[in-house]
Amino acid sequence: MASYFIGGDIGGTHTRILIADQDGNVLGFGDGGSGNHEGVGYDGFESAVSEGTRQALFAAGLTLEQISGAGFGIGGYDWPSQRQPHLDSLKKIDYKMPLEIVNDTVIGIIAGSEEGWGVGIVSGTGCNCWGWDSSRQKIAHLTGGGGRMGEAAGAGDVVSRALRAVSYAWSGRGPQTQLSQVLVQFARAKNPEDLLEGLMDMRFHLRAAAAPLVFQTANAGDQAAIDIIHWAGTELGEMANTIIKQLNFENLTFDVVMIGSMWDGGSLLVEKARETIQAYAPGASMVRLTAPPVVGAFLLGMVTAGVKPGLDIHHRIIENSRNL
Repeated sequence: MASYFIGGDIGGTHTRILIADQDGNVLGFGDGGSGNHEGVGYDGFESAVSEGTRQALFAAGLTLEQISGAGFGIGGYDWPSQRQPHLDSLKKIDYKMPLEIVNDTVIGIIAGSEEGWGVGIVSGTGCNCWGWDSSRQKIAHLTGGGGRMGEAAGAGDVVSRALRAVSYAWSGRGPQTQLSQVLVQFARAKNPEDLLEGLMDMRFHLRAAAAPLVFQTANAGDQAAIDIIHWAGTELGEMANTIIKQLNFENLTFDVVMIGSMWDGGSLLVEKARETIQAYAPGASMVRLTAPPVVGAFLLGMVTAGVKPGLDIHHRIIENSRNL
């Protein structure tokens, strides 16, 4: 008799719900929109999961009563006090099977590491870092609070550093940099002075979307841009080292899963992060997450139901989910 499992990846933009069987065959998929309770509240979380689940069940031709286990990676689920409100919301939409909820960084670890444990570093618009041990009993994390908590190495932070370099070059406080012309062109400003004035009076807005330009300028050899990317790599590495210290991983062999679009910027970032991490934990291996994170949630659902998926299932569900 076939067994079916649900995985959910709930974030600020999408709520992705995946249904597959015990062999890793994808049967249904749904997207319920924004579900992060920090933005939409717990009622919004419930609504997004309900809609994504409805779509996935319809596509699979199943009911929730036929689901053996479920796993959810939830953006904004950072503290123990938030566990019960999330579980209560899931119960309201009839999630009564064995289930587990974790921060969405953790499902990235499960999907990205064949061992299913280790450290995950998120670097996209913002950044975060979590980890759990091989027993999946001990978990470690940062605040997820961004720059005000000293955890700033996402795309938005890289752009802020680039604007600082442009300001320093204009005022003479720092060296000249190609970032000045690159960002002037991106913002469609007249010159660096017009760019800086426009940023101050809100005519121009440069946010995380400009981060690829910083990588491109660094890869072209601009020292100011290189320094920014190296700064980000060091920061991300130190965030990982904090988690490694919390979990006592220093002398272990384990994966550090790189999650988020910033890691696509190239070797300047990755190698600096690797150097920083391996100086503290030589057995750490950097692994890029290429699978949809919801795969990790599905695998978590299987384990929660008492089914231990082998590597064949891990590989198959990844392959079958690539077009989601």
